[in-house]
Amino acid sequence: MESYYAVSAYGQEEIVEKKSRFIARVYPVTSEEEALICLEDIRKRFWDARHHCYAYVLGKNSELQRFSDDGEPQGTAGKPILEALTGSHMHDTLIIVTRYFGGTLLGTGGLVRAYGSAARAGLRAAKVVQVCNGISFRLELDYNSVGKMKYLLGQMEIAPENETYGTSVIMDLTVKAENFPDLKAKITDATSGNAVFSEERETEFRQKVETFSDCDTIF
Repeated sequence: MESYYAVSAYGQEEIVEKKSRFIARVYPVTSEEEALICLEDIRKRFWDARHHCYAYVLGKNSELQRFSDDGEPQGTAGKPILEALTGSHMHDTLIIVTRYFGGTLLGTGGLVRAYGSAARAGLRAAKVVQVCNGISFRLELDYNSVGKMKYLLGQMEIAPENETYGTSVIMDLTVKAENFPDLKAKITDATSGNAVFSEERETEFRQKVETFSDCDTIF
C-alpha cells in the first residue's frame, strides 16, 4: 500500500477577505453518507450563511471525489477546496468552507484564493496522520525483561496498545512494517531470546504528522 494522509480529528479555522468570513471545518469521514450528514448538520446550524461550499476525497486510492460551489461562480469554491485535499494527498477527509458575505465582491480570482486558503488553514488546524503498512503483534515477556523492554520501546517512541500483567507480561503493539524486522531483532537481543512473538498480522499504521505547510505538502 502506498502511504497517504488522513484527518484523525476535527479541525476548524477562519480567514477574512474584504470583510467576508470564510470558516473551514475539516472532518475525518469514511463514507459519502458520513460526509453528507456533516454537511446537512452545518447547513442547519449555520442557516444564515450565504454559502457552504465543500469537497471530500474517500478511499485509499481516492476512488471517490466530490465538490460543490454551492451558489458561488462555477469553479471558484469547491474546486480549490478539492485541490487543497488532493495537493496534500489527503484521503477520507471532508472540508466544508462556510462563507459569510462581507459586502465586497472578490471576483473569481479572489474567491479561488480565499476558498483555497481557508481549506489549507483548516487542514493545518486539524490532526493529520500518515497511514502506511504496519504489523501488529503480541509480545509475551517474563517480569525480568520488562524494564529492558520499556527502555527499548521508549527509545524507539513506541507505546504498547495494551498491557496485561499475570504470570507473565503481555503487550500488544503495532509498528511500521518496514521497522518490524529491526525491532524484532532488538527485542530478541534485549530479552536474551526469551520474548515470545505471536499473532503477527498486517494492518494499517497511523503516525501523527506535526506540520502542514502553506505549499500543500505534509512533512
